[in-house]
Amino acid sequence: MASAEQATTPGMSIPPLLESFNKLDPRQRLAGMVGVALLIALVVVSFLWTREPGYTVLFTNLSERDGGEIVTVLQQQNVPYRFNDAGNAILVPSTVVHDTRLKLASQGLPKGGLVGFELMENQKLGTSQFAEQINYQRGLEGELSRSVQAIAAVRGARVHLAIPKQTAFLRDEQKPSASVLISLHPGRTLEGSQIAGIVHLVSSSVPQLNPANVSVIDQDGNLISQKRGPLEEAGMDPSQLKYVREIEASYVKRIEEIVGTMVGSRNVRARVTADIDFSQSEQVAETYRPNPTPETAIRSQQTAETGAALPGPVGIPGALTNQPPAPATAPLTTPPVAGQATGQNSATTPQNFTKNATINYEVDKTVRHTKGVPGTIKRLSVAVVINHKPDEKGKSAPLSATELKQITDIAREAMGFSQQRGDTLNVANANFSPPEKADIPDTPLWKDPETVSIGRDVFKYLAIAIVGWLIWSKMIRPTLDRMAAESEKARQAVSNQAGMMFSETGEVMDPQAAFDKKLSDAKNIAKQDPKLIANVIKEWMGGNEPR
Repeated sequence: MASAEQATTPGMSIPPLLESFNKLDPRQRLAGMVGVALLIALVVVSFLWTREPGYTVLFTNLSERDGGEIVTVLQQQNVPYRFNDAGNAILVPSTVVHDTRLKLASQGLPKGGLVGFELMENQKLGTSQFAEQINYQRGLEGELSRSVQAIAAVRGARVHLAIPKQTAFLRDEQKPSASVLISLHPGRTLEGSQIAGIVHLVSSSVPQLNPANVSVIDQDGNLISQKRGPLEEAGMDPSQLKYVREIEASYVKRIEEIVGTMVGSRNVRARVTADIDFSQSEQVAETYRPNPTPETAIRSQQTAETGAALPGPVGIPGALTNQPPAPATAPLTTPPVAGQATGQNSATTPQNFTKNATINYEVDKTVRHTKGVPGTIKRLSVAVVINHKPDEKGKSAPLSATELKQITDIAREAMGFSQQRGDTLNVANANFSPPEKADIPDTPLWKDPETVSIGRDVFKYLAIAIVGWLIWSKMIRPTLDRMAAESEKARQAVSNQAGMMFSETGEVMDPQAAFDKKLSDAKNIAKQDPKLIANVIKEWMGGNEPR
């Protein structure tokens, strides 16, 4: 008995489940393997279905030549790709989109249908100067087109340059010009600053190209480039309407914030109309003072003197010499007295004397040059409406005259009221009407997009769970139960044949422990049923007697 137990002990090292599976017939084995394979496939398919990577746009709006080259490279690299419904974009899995773009860029794809300065890299020896000039102009046009296409709103661009041949005669010199044709994305427009940027980009890339000679045309044939006006020359935003709206919005916000602290932000509404002067004027004034001061600097001075002087005294000094001469007399009116000397008359006659002086002072002059800045506020018109306040009974009541005057004064200070400028302010107190609800029909629950999306996800996962449960309960679990039953039968058969004993955990006991357990079981049976033991002994004893 012991030798039999020892002989069968090494075979029991195989796991019971695997041993039971080996004892199944081929049909049962095939059914079990198919069930496990279906369950694994269901789990994998469900995971891939729910975790399928999305496709992202690789390139869009490609030319036929670039599209064909890109598809060929994707096929060579075994990268899956798709086309969108419109057929103008190539889609690849989002996990490899950046890697694919870098690989294609290393090969110079897409080329974009435009030729840049790479055209100059393939110059052949012996190319004429005319061909070099044409290639240079083509490369410059291509580079400018690529630069303009970098703007987000621009879908495509073409640049045409008219560069005249240089001449040594300034009289016959012609200035270059340029035309830019842009195609915008649907629903996108270009602002004035963006158009000015395109004009500046092109004019700065071509020598001696005046920005006024650059024309920008959209895909509809409309001329969207404009010449610089006084606002642009002054460095201001060309959008005057936007500037006015910003000024009005700033005043509205200022008034509503300060008045809202008193009556509540929902109980005040303000509107401002600003009259902005965008004209630009220049004034030069030259003024003179009426009379110069004595301290004024002398610019030039001129003096001329003429006169007549009496002759000095003649004769012996005495009383007659010291006397003044007699008045002169004209010979025609006063005949000379006989016996009087003529020398005395000529000696006492005075000579003529003249003195002239001219002084030129510096002119006092003031020159003032004034240049007005456009965008000044000429006049503000402000209207403020205040909601009624609730009274003690919960009903709306108008504001008192004191409260209304206080609000008016605060709003006047907030807007910077100027009577010289002609500003007006009107504050009214009225009961606000409740907001009207839009008459929009309610969407049924079964048509709500969010509900439909949630229901679709719930149905998908519920279907996966039901299919998994059916496979487990109808195929895998019965097979496992059958395999467990077969394993139990095999264990009992081995135990009966080899006389081995198994513990409660299913492990094989050693011979001594098995013998002790059998002896203990026999003692227990003898105590519980002595008659049974006596009959067994009688059988043993009678079994040896010949019959």
